[in-house]
Amino acid sequence: MKIRFPWLLALGLLSLTLPAQAAVIPEATAAARAAQRQGQARQVRPENYDLRQRPLSDWTFWRNMLWTTATVEPQEEFVADGIAQMLSFAAQNKLPSTQKRVLDMAMTVGNQLYLSNPSLYASIGQQFSQTIAQSSDPYWVAIALSALSKGNSSPEQRQQWSNQVRQRFPNWGSDVYLNSTLREVDAIDRPVPLPPLADLLNGSIASNQPQMYVLCRPDRGVLCQAVLKDGKGSYVRENGQLWSVPLLLRSLHNLSSVFTRGQTPQGIYRIVGTTPQPDTDYFRAFGLFSLVNLYIPLETSDKLPTTLTAYQNLLPSSWRNYFPIQQTYWAGKGERDSFRIHGTGESPDFFSSNSRYPNSQEWNPSIGCLSALELYDAEGRLQQADMPKILGALRAVGGQNFTGYLVVVDVPGGDAPVSLSEIEAAISGIAAQAGE
Repeated sequence: MKIRFPWLLALGLLSLTLPAQAAVIPEATAAARAAQRQGQARQVRPENYDLRQRPLSDWTFWRNMLWTTATVEPQEEFVADGIAQMLSFAAQNKLPSTQKRVLDMAMTVGNQLYLSNPSLYASIGQQFSQTIAQSSDPYWVAIALSALSKGNSSPEQRQQWSNQVRQRFPNWGSDVYLNSTLREVDAIDRPVPLPPLADLLNGSIASNQPQMYVLCRPDRGVLCQAVLKDGKGSYVRENGQLWSVPLLLRSLHNLSSVFTRGQTPQGIYRIVGTTPQPDTDYFRAFGLFSLVNLYIPLETSDKLPTTLTAYQNLLPSSWRNYFPIQQTYWAGKGERDSFRIHGTGESPDFFSSNSRYPNSQEWNPSIGCLSALELYDAEGRLQQADMPKILGALRAVGGQNFTGYLVVVDVPGGDAPVSLSEIEAAISGIAAQAGE
């Protein structure tokens, strides 16, 4: 990454002690953020969703326009009509590669819009139904099935769509996207019980390796809670209490974890040091501090198993056949990569979807990474940041070039984050009421 301003590099070197509050980040000022948001909103115009003026082959335009649509999440009929028209191309079996690339992103954003308001975006839902019935692309069919099943659907409808997919794709079990999605849809009506959480929290993936656990609710709009074990298997504590930090693992697109830009998968990650930051080219996306590198199975340069059996053997025996904890393995099979723990330089009000999650709206969503709190005042001065705490803890248990493992798991419960008392009880093997 190219450093444009030397003083930013100096701030990065001081990241573990929090940079001087007097330093101003130009991109974080209220004026810069307002201008950025206004620039996004101004693009939401009927002519920008008209395929007669902007053909599907115009990748540069649609990459920008679809990202704008995802951040603004406009509640407009003309947006619904435009995206639905784009999705109608999914029924065509042979599209040029550029058009297919645009349609991949349109499917992703269409999922987000439909789940944000199934009534307003009913035309997108209709195109998802047509995709299930007509498309030969299993990736698009899987997204369509996932979106419709998580929207305003009945068990009978979900079963009908699933049967239709199985009939149209007899070899669905060998396709990572169809297999994962069909199993997730089945679990909506027939949920699989969570294995004993104590077995997972008291287990060890590898000896003499730090392990971080990130416990979430199934609703990823609820903040997750991270706790940490040192290389000897002892939980890190501060004044007798578990070391912890809240993280947001919600994907902007509300897409299932097997898909590119989907939710942060449950399962095992390899932690391998950091990626330096800051850089003005990346500040808005990743914030001021270094990013923690995470790798999943089948990703280049990771040290995780490449077969499902070997992956399962890293887990306690009671967890090996629990399908949700295998999500990182299946995401790797689906060629996802580049997961990180990072802050964010974006203003919390940049993403319209944050308003739907009042208890976590200061944490920005990502497109698969784990997002830490990072807040700035109107003058662009850092006010709060959790990345220094995370980096400091990992270096304390693993050294400057730390390595280890991270495990993400969804724990059933209410709308409150997994509490430390709940985690303590699970470690002790005692059942605790969720959300205490």
